[in-house]
Amino acid sequence: MEDCIFCKIIRKEISSEKIWEDENFYAFLDINPVRKGHTLLIPKQHQDYIFDIEEPLYSGLFRAAKSLSGPLRGATGAKRVGIVVEGLLVPHAHVHLVPIENPGELDSSNAKKADPEELAEIAEKIRALL
Repeated sequence: MEDCIFCKIIRKEISSEKIWEDENFYAFLDINPVRKGHTLLIPKQHQDYIFDIEEPLYSGLFRAAKSLSGPLRGATGAKRVGIVVEGLLVPHAHVHLVPIENPGELDSSNAKKADPEELAEIAEKIRALL
């Protein structure tokens, strides 16, 4: 889709702090993170609604999320990595992977603009553990 911000990120028309990618998926740091290391995982193929994604791509999305969770925990020292799928702000299916310590930390009202240097630093730590 031409105007989709995530499609533009995949096409490299908009820069992002990439964590990982393969032929089907792209993972990058959220520029308005709820917590340090907040990562967005998206399919490269545009799909508005996550439950419209066909198999095996749908299962692959969650396998990729699982494989990213370990490096996210390791890089941030978090107790857990929470997962949120709501898909209302950006009409491109995506999964939020958020390092968390306590209940309630997945609340998007906690999001704040990230410093680009801080994003680069945590991205490097995560990539080093992949």
